[in-house]
Amino acid sequence: MLKSQSIRRKFLVQLFISSASLILIFSSLLYFYIKESIYDEKTNELIHYAQNISQQRSVYDIGEFPDNFLALSIELISLWATLEETEVYEKKENKKSYLTLIYPFDKNHHLYLKITKEITPTTKLLAKVLNYIFIINVAGFLIVIVYATTLSKILVKPVKRMSEDLSNMNEHLMHPIEMQEIPLEFLPLAQTINHLIARIQNFVKYQKELFIGTAHELKTPLAVIKLKNQVTLIKRRSAQEYIDAIQTTNKTIDEMDIIISNILNIGRQEGAQLDQPQEIDVVGFLKQKANDFKLLADNEGKTLEMEFHPDMFMATLQVSLLNQIVQNFLQNALKFTPRNKSVKLQTSQDDFGLLIEVLDEGCGIDETVDFFAPFKRQGNKSGVGLGLFLAKSAADALGAKITIENRKDGIEGTRAALQLNSQLSCIIPQKK
Repeated sequence: MLKSQSIRRKFLVQLFISSASLILIFSSLLYFYIKESIYDEKTNELIHYAQNISQQRSVYDIGEFPDNFLALSIELISLWATLEETEVYEKKENKKSYLTLIYPFDKNHHLYLKITKEITPTTKLLAKVLNYIFIINVAGFLIVIVYATTLSKILVKPVKRMSEDLSNMNEHLMHPIEMQEIPLEFLPLAQTINHLIARIQNFVKYQKELFIGTAHELKTPLAVIKLKNQVTLIKRRSAQEYIDAIQTTNKTIDEMDIIISNILNIGRQEGAQLDQPQEIDVVGFLKQKANDFKLLADNEGKTLEMEFHPDMFMATLQVSLLNQIVQNFLQNALKFTPRNKSVKLQTSQDDFGLLIEVLDEGCGIDETVDFFAPFKRQGNKSGVGLGLFLAKSAADALGAKITIENRKDGIEGTRAALQLNSQLSCIIPQKK
């Protein structure tokens, strides 16, 4: 049984109403057209008789003698009111129908011809025509309903198939929808679902890696603390040795605290995705962040270059998520760029929207490694390995594209890029 929210039910109800209305209008127009045509023919016939009588000719022309001659009644009547034109009317007596014509015969003496003809066979024929039209239209209406019901089932079938495929999936068993049997009209929906499945698969994979990595990252320092304490307790030691042991323990605890803080950032980021989006000038925001990091770059003997095109780009988004991505890009770039080298922050407009790029002059990356997975590190630099994982999650929440790759301009280093979708943004033209 179809529910009230069913699109198929609404489609069938609307089709039922529209088809019934169309058939009713069409049947009425067809019947009245046939009826008027027949009555016009009968009226013209009576006028022809009247004209023959007025011209003192035979009522019927030679060779036109009708079979129902006796059904014709002709009278000469007098009317005080003057009729400028002929008058035709129909009346019924004793279950018979008659068509009467009043035709001017002698207007000076107010004489008129009254010609009456029985049209009972004609009215019966019209009744049969109306019945046939009704039967044919009812049959056509039923055919339309059956066809529409079958068509609606055919249209809903791909959606049901996709629903069945999705209902059989879980986080451990996920596979994309087969596109070969999907009708052309449903391909965009299937592609969107497959894209969502791919994102869920990546999310599940990253979550598993996050849990495993977290356990591993926390287990190692805990083992170090335990071993150091066991070694310290084997025999009596000097005060300085106890101090060194406690300092080592504190250092390990600080490393664990960093790991836990980064894990907490993941939870905070989930909450940040629900923040109210704000309209900001993205280029102005990047200029402010660049100025903050420029002081840090100068302090480390590095150069931070900036190049922004266009001058302004308004977008509605969660500022905290954008800040997390840009901050991670700049921190990584400065971390892996040697002294006396430069980092460049630039923006440009492309077909997708606003392209934000951070180019460094470091050692580059191994592009076979998925750096967006949790706890993936580059070289022997310090860090937990959650920065790019958080940046990727933030980009997905913004509906943006994020990439990290080696530079292709002949300079050794890494290119980190973020593409903001222009559908939720607008460009403010530069003032001249």
